[in-house]
Amino acid sequence: MARPDKAAAVAELTERFRQSNAVVLTEYRGLSVAQLKALRRALGGNATYAVVKNTLSAIAARDAGVEGLDAQLTGPSAIAFVTGDPVEVAKGLRDFAKANPQLVVKGGVLDGRPLSAADLTTLADLESREVLLAKVAGLLKASQYRAAYMFTASTAQAVRVIDALREKRAAEDQAA
Repeated sequence: MARPDKAAAVAELTERFRQSNAVVLTEYRGLSVAQLKALRRALGGNATYAVVKNTLSAIAARDAGVEGLDAQLTGPSAIAFVTGDPVEVAKGLRDFAKANPQLVVKGGVLDGRPLSAADLTTLADLESREVLLAKVAGLLKASQYRAAYMFTASTAQAVRVIDALREKRAAEDQAA
């Protein structure tokens, strides 16, 4: 490969690193082209998956300010550049690796912090962003409901006491 081609490849990788909110590094040894296509489809619109050269990736990561990948860039490497929800990508990679044990997740970087393979497994076990936001909204709604109930409970109880006193007086008046 000529020098200008390498410079263009590094520039493209650097731009991908900068645009991504997370990067997941994998080893794809033993996967067929059809399996790699299936993996790309499984990741969907949340990430782009590309086979990369280790030296060019290390240079591009350094240029983009991404640290923590140099030690993991060994062997045949492919990178998932995450632009969507990192949890969905981690789940997609975990599920694909269960069905295809040749795929090995090496690690990655999320918001500038290095992640190990175990960290990515933990991330995959999280619920999606939408589910977590729905749970928070439910908790907020429940606390507002409890507060409204507390405010109306005392007035409702007072009304019941006054009604009971009225019925008692009406019963006393009829008895007399």
